[in-house]
Amino acid sequence: MSESRPTLLILDGHSMAFRAFFALPVENFTTSTGQHTNAVYGFVSMLVNLLRDEQPSHVAVAFDLAGGTFRTEQYSDYKGGRAAIPPEFPGQIDLIKEVLDTLNIPHIEKPDYEADDILATMATRATRKGMRTLIVSGDRDAIQLVDEDVTLLYPRKGVSDLLRLTPDAVEEKYLVRPERYPELAALVGESADNLPGVPGVGPKTAAKWLAAHDGLENLIRQADSVKGKAGQSFREHLDDVRRNRRLNALIRDLDLDATVDDLGHRSWNREGTRALFEALEFRGLWDRVQALESTGDEPAQAATIHVDGRVLTGGELGDWLKEHRRSRIGIDVTGSWAAGSGEVTGIALGTQDGAARWFDPVEVGVDDDRALAVWLADPTAAKAMHAAKGPIEALAARGWEIAGLTCDTELAAYLLRPDRRSYPLDELVGLHLEAELSSPAEASGQAMLDFDEDGSAQSAESMARAVAVARLATVMETELDQYGELDLLHDLEVPVQTSLVAMERAGIAIDADVLDALRSEFDGRVSGAQQQAWEVIGQEVNLGSPKQLQKVLFDELDMPKTRRTKSGYTTDADALAGLFEKTQHPFLAHLLEHRDAIRLRQTVDGLLKSVSDDGRIHTTYQQTVAATGRLSSTEPNLQNIPMRTEEGRRIREGFVVGDGYEALMSADYSQIEMRIMAHVSGDDSLIEAFRSGLDVHTVTASHVFGVDPAAVSVAQRSKIKAMNYGLAYGLSAFGLSQQLKVPVPEARALMDDYFDRFGKVRDYLTGVVATARKDGFTSTLMGRRRYLPDLNSSNRQRREMAERAALNAPIQGTAADLIKAAMLATDAGLAAKGLSSRVLLQVHDELILELAAGEEAAVREVVTEAMGHAMDLSVPLTVSIGVGRSWFGAAH
Repeated sequence: MSESRPTLLILDGHSMAFRAFFALPVENFTTSTGQHTNAVYGFVSMLVNLLRDEQPSHVAVAFDLAGGTFRTEQYSDYKGGRAAIPPEFPGQIDLIKEVLDTLNIPHIEKPDYEADDILATMATRATRKGMRTLIVSGDRDAIQLVDEDVTLLYPRKGVSDLLRLTPDAVEEKYLVRPERYPELAALVGESADNLPGVPGVGPKTAAKWLAAHDGLENLIRQADSVKGKAGQSFREHLDDVRRNRRLNALIRDLDLDATVDDLGHRSWNREGTRALFEALEFRGLWDRVQALESTGDEPAQAATIHVDGRVLTGGELGDWLKEHRRSRIGIDVTGSWAAGSGEVTGIALGTQDGAARWFDPVEVGVDDDRALAVWLADPTAAKAMHAAKGPIEALAARGWEIAGLTCDTELAAYLLRPDRRSYPLDELVGLHLEAELSSPAEASGQAMLDFDEDGSAQSAESMARAVAVARLATVMETELDQYGELDLLHDLEVPVQTSLVAMERAGIAIDADVLDALRSEFDGRVSGAQQQAWEVIGQEVNLGSPKQLQKVLFDELDMPKTRRTKSGYTTDADALAGLFEKTQHPFLAHLLEHRDAIRLRQTVDGLLKSVSDDGRIHTTYQQTVAATGRLSSTEPNLQNIPMRTEEGRRIREGFVVGDGYEALMSADYSQIEMRIMAHVSGDDSLIEAFRSGLDVHTVTASHVFGVDPAAVSVAQRSKIKAMNYGLAYGLSAFGLSQQLKVPVPEARALMDDYFDRFGKVRDYLTGVVATARKDGFTSTLMGRRRYLPDLNSSNRQRREMAERAALNAPIQGTAADLIKAAMLATDAGLAAKGLSSRVLLQVHDELILELAAGEEAAVREVVTEAMGHAMDLSVPLTVSIGVGRSWFGAAH
């Protein structure tokens, strides 16, 4: 906690950022544009905690500069033993500085000196001004700065667990007072700085010597009196000790551009911080930063949301619903749910004016049950929910079907900010209503939802959520209308959610015998590949152990080194594939086969574990994960089954038609993203290639190479196919060279020839990035936006990632909109004809249907019409349809 006197909080930027990098998995902190952010998130999270808990009056962050310092000039091996910096780390320092700039927190560097010297100088100056100082650093050299006015916060684990080192705490831990610590370090050595100590001398011996001789200077002068082997070793390494002590002494009087007074509290850039956090996809951190302080002298007071809520008693629901029949009512359901099932434990209803009621569905009377069922099923009774799909399935499990859902606030938030990781209701309430979902006691003077009457904590919270949803629906629809995306919500996303509920409820039947046999086969391949790998190297090693693989690959087999990480040279899949491409070593061939077989076995295991009691798999579809608008599935993920491999096709043999149905039908689009590219670019040659009805890769190859389509070689077609598919993903000459295994100049020449023939494609790709940079977003043909603030970033890596996203978002997003529209049209067509067949799955650009007996011809007509006319393009939408007993059998 803060003291009454001023407090300086100063952090070692590189030290703490590096610890944050290794504390948080890099793969879990990557923006949708590919920017790694684990170090940034960890550092900023730690900083926010410190600002909240310590309440400093002055703040700064010190950074090291690239290149050497006066210490490396004196000793070239200084810090020379450190591992190579992971490539995902360096760019994050610039991002941390951007965050600090928006928060108006000074960051300080000094050529030829280290951040530690800046910490020492500022701490010394703060002490002279009567201030206390908190230093945050993972560098033990900072221990020498600790005294009655200076405390070191030293990370024990990651950046969240900080050890508070006062003078007494230093002595307890290191056996010497802080001023003696650099003398102890000079004797023992510091591996982090590559400063070797005296062999055979540990901290206890060093502390004992320093105490007996009253410091290092006296110890050196009296070196001949130190007895034993340790004393002899000390005398032999006196030069090392003197060098260590010279280098680990921190400079306390640097000439810096900033004074302590310059580090005082300053108002921060709220909008700039929010925009940056949005770009970095730091959702929860934004709320934590907001809680620290207001831009003014006093915290801004948001309006209180008043909730007139009460727990219902029997027989009241029908009258309450009639009273509010002209209002859109927010619904909040408590309970549990999964794909196709669920249980309801409570229901709250609320209007945007604050009227609310809650009831337990188990205790509700017959009249109330009937009134609720009628109201829920009434399409003219407007309703709003948040993350409605699960609750809808739970309501359906009780026999309550819902119609008239005009807004799902999670889907609305997704359209407004598609790059967020999640859309929790409490964050949306804070963002759009400037309120909190909390009780008056918790709110502590901040904006809050207030309750007039009694009720349990559960019912009170649920009513608050229902009222908030009703209010949010109106506010968010207004914003969507302003951006031209309201139709996307009402006509696409909300109806698609209804279709997904039906698909999840239906599931797809599984032939467990087929999957069991595949599981056994893949298990045999795992064992066989392992045995063959062992025979090649003549020993048994754990093929899943990176350390053992590193020893085999780089020490025993002396293979080219891969990228260096904290745990050694990487043995990830891409690195091993690259190594095999270079060396063709048989051990790597068997190792890659072993990993591939494990992956396949895990896929089958996951499917078998997901089979429900009805013999079907009920995957859960996610609408708000992919920024492009694509659906994803989980538990299990049916979109990660390999599509173009023999093993993937065989896994699909396990997905079969269920009892009471005749067959499965697979219907998918052919080259849909290329067709969209032809339409949006307006390139006459590419449009004609699709209209010709011939193989589009052959036709485009004939244009590029100037030969008749019949004369196009297999190699020429393959090159143009790679080009065609890569254009919408920001394919570079380097990327094409990697795909085609040709030199970069050859790949660049091929791209030039392509764009010479298809000039409007080039113009479109150039123009879409320029337009997005000006507007700040891209847009699909149906108006779905994706915001890319990094297009104007001064950080080159972030800017280039955003440019690649700007290239593919309109194409991929339009394809996502198209298959959703096709799915809705298919459902509508089946219903219009009174057919019993149904859509079971949507995987990428493919729909899987279960055909009722005798309905194949009618369903084929419906699907062809629905998918072929889902969007009006200048090229035909070609739909391939197949029918069979299994998903594999229906392939075409």
